[in-house]
Amino acid sequence: MVINVHEAKTKFSALLERAHRGEEIIVAKAGKPYARLVPLEPPRERIPGRYRDEIPNSFFEPLPEDELAKWEA
Repeated sequence: MVINVHEAKTKFSALLERAHRGEEIIVAKAGKPYARLVPLEPPRERIPGRYRDEIPNSFFEPLPEDELAKWEA
């Protein structure tokens, strides 16, 4: 569905509902596609500790001075 900006502003709540249900809505400005309303993907399930055995000990070592300087710049 393509809708112009003015109409999108007046029907924004309804358009959000449609996007939430899975419809893709293109908002056009001056007749040209400008933005897209799409539903968000559901969040991925978080599994605490799943990388427990995969993190090398070097990860916990202090950063070298030149690397620290880059982060602080």
